[in-house]
Amino acid sequence: MNSQNNFTVISTFSGCGGSSLGYKLADGKVLLAVEMDNNAVQTYKLNFPETKIYHGDIHNLTVEKVFELTGIKEGELDILDGSPPCQGFSTAGKREFCDPRNQLYNEYIRLLRGLKPKIFIMENVSGLVKSKMKLIFKDILTELKSSGYKVKVRLMNAKYYNVPQSRQRLIFIGVRNDLKIDPTHPKPQSKPITVKKALTNVKNDEKERAWLLDIKNSSIYPTLLRMKPGESYAKYKKQGFNFIKLDPNKPAPTLTRTMWSKASTNGQIHPYELRKLTINEAKRLASYPDEFKFTGKYEDQWARIGNSVPPNFMKAIAEHVKNGILEKIV
Repeated sequence: MNSQNNFTVISTFSGCGGSSLGYKLADGKVLLAVEMDNNAVQTYKLNFPETKIYHGDIHNLTVEKVFELTGIKEGELDILDGSPPCQGFSTAGKREFCDPRNQLYNEYIRLLRGLKPKIFIMENVSGLVKSKMKLIFKDILTELKSSGYKVKVRLMNAKYYNVPQSRQRLIFIGVRNDLKIDPTHPKPQSKPITVKKALTNVKNDEKERAWLLDIKNSSIYPTLLRMKPGESYAKYKKQGFNFIKLDPNKPAPTLTRTMWSKASTNGQIHPYELRKLTINEAKRLASYPDEFKFTGKYEDQWARIGNSVPPNFMKAIAEHVKNGILEKIV
């Protein structure tokens, strides 16, 4: 770590900055963010104006360009972070084995081998270890280890790390072999936070809330009237398995990127009102601070939240790595 005791991070597949905020909360300094989505980059810039961003396709980002942008040399970086797009692996989607997004982890590994950071942290969906996707999981693990790292992977749930959302994710942590330190994961840190507690005193945009309430002519409205807290739309219509009316006394289910249409059967229903969630409510359930800014249309903002790593989740992982690994390096 540097003289100011800030560990350094390069974030790939950065999205709107959920991971970056987690590192910042753990006293890390993100030297560079890598992202190609226009709305995600715009959102990132609003919240991290001091961080350099490579706005483009990671396939075109060379190791030499990273060194040029950050001023670091091979082996100096503390943490290489990355959440390669997971839609091809996700249990919420079709889980197509040949989805081209399944191969983006190779770009992360390419940068890992060139930068040679002390540690890497990679996040992905639980679907990666299920069914035929296990073949890709084994390949990823083999390639990470052959890159010169001791690697441990664990299925973790964000609800035990001060995030009011049940979100299971695979967390890969690797430590460079020459450092002779075994990677470990943080133990659970909190009891699950309920939706009721998370949404207490939330301030909503009333125009947005009114728009979301205006669903009486929607095809889903009759079913919403019947749904009880914790029930899924699929119980009544055999579809929309992740379309659930929130139970105020439990954490929210996983927020996915596809909930935006007032008539669609995706996402969550407010526990007390017959509507979907506002962006400010979604921010609370994903552990973003109220002051975090999102931009674009409702569906754009929702997609950023649904795709991101909850900041408090990454904060817990980053603090563990900082205290349990980085501070042991001589």
